[in-house]
Amino acid sequence: MGYDVHQLVEGRDLWIGGIKLEHTMGLLGHSDADVLIHAICDALLGAANMRDIGYHFPDTSAETEGMDSKIILRKTVELIATKGYRLGNIDATICAEKPKMNPHIPQMQQCMAEVIGCDPDQISIKATTTEKLGFTGRQEGISAYAVALIEKL
Repeated sequence: MGYDVHQLVEGRDLWIGGIKLEHTMGLLGHSDADVLIHAICDALLGAANMRDIGYHFPDTSAETEGMDSKIILRKTVELIATKGYRLGNIDATICAEKPKMNPHIPQMQQCMAEVIGCDPDQISIKATTTEKLGFTGRQEGISAYAVALIEKL
């Protein structure tokens, strides 16, 4: 199980699922703040009992500053492989009021599948709003949840 949240701010690009979305605001973070990939990485690391994304890619490191989260995803897949695991499948949910995510989901699946080296059908992505409730509803941030099944090689 993985979870991530980032604040929406002006002056940043919006990266979700490895793709850049057109929006007036982007997510604030040490890396590119791709909330979906970060949740997926935490789910993968957790499933392999390898701590979390902050342990392996700390937000205090100059090496990870501004990093493309696709690199973090690729390195996470390599990390779980060191313990003899590979991806079975991912089920993830993005929580955002705007922009609408559904039109971009196939491209996100394809992008992340290429990074992971799996079939896009192994990556389920859903999107929801919070019906204008909470920080997501006020468009102050975006969150994502992910569950990963990994298989022992």
